[in-house]
Order: sequence, then C-alpha cells, then structure tokens
Amino acid sequence: MQHEPGTLLYDPATDRFGEYQDRSGPYAMLRPVGGGREWQADPTALRPATERERLRAGVRAANERARTDGPFMLGLRRPPEPVPDCPECVELATRRAEARAAYDYSAETDADVLLRGHQRERNCPA
Repeated sequence: MQHEPGTLLYDPATDRFGEYQDRSGPYAMLRPVGGGREWQADPTALRPATERERLRAGVRAANERARTDGPFMLGLRRPPEPVPDCPECVELATRRAEARAAYDYSAETDADVLLRGHQRERNCPA
C-alpha cells in the first residue's frame, strides 16, 4: 500500500507512531511526530493510526516540546534571586523549584512574576 507523505502510521515492530516520509528500497521511512530521527519500517506491517491515536501522538509530541523547548525559552530572562532572610522570597523560590521539577513551566513563570513583584514592592528585607 502506498501512503502519502505526512500520513501517521503505526509501526508494530517498534510500537511507535510515525509520519510517513518516503520509501528507501524495500522499507518505509517514518519520522516521529513533532520531528526527530527517521527509522525504517516494514511497509506491509504498517497501519494507519486511528483518530484517537493521532490525537494522543500529537499531545505526546507537544508535551515533549514543552519539556525540551521550555527551559530554553524561559532562560531568555534570568529568574529573580530570593533574599535569603525573607520567608516570602524563600517560599516563592521553593514554589518555582517545585514547578520546574514537575515540568510545569506556567507555574514556574507565575512564581517568578510573584517574586519579582514582591521584591519590587520592597516587602522583603534588603
């Protein structure tokens, strides 16, 4: 069966979904959703992904991008340093560290914004 480039297919040999790229000799070339290194697959074993599988693969790729791209995007601006003797600064810095460890970049950014606002209002000891 001939597939159109970009068609999402399931490869049972690797238990992965990939976007069909082209043929290379007897093999079909698949690339992970969202990009990455291509792999060779037996074209007779491939099957089209269901709608649910396409959605799941897209969400998985988006989550992977958030884990890999997020730290670089957030690194454009240096996070504020907490004042060690200020309990609120320490609490907000702890919240930021926990969010980063959980790959919750939205909560990490929220903690940075709150810490900057707290320090700007000079509510912490200098």
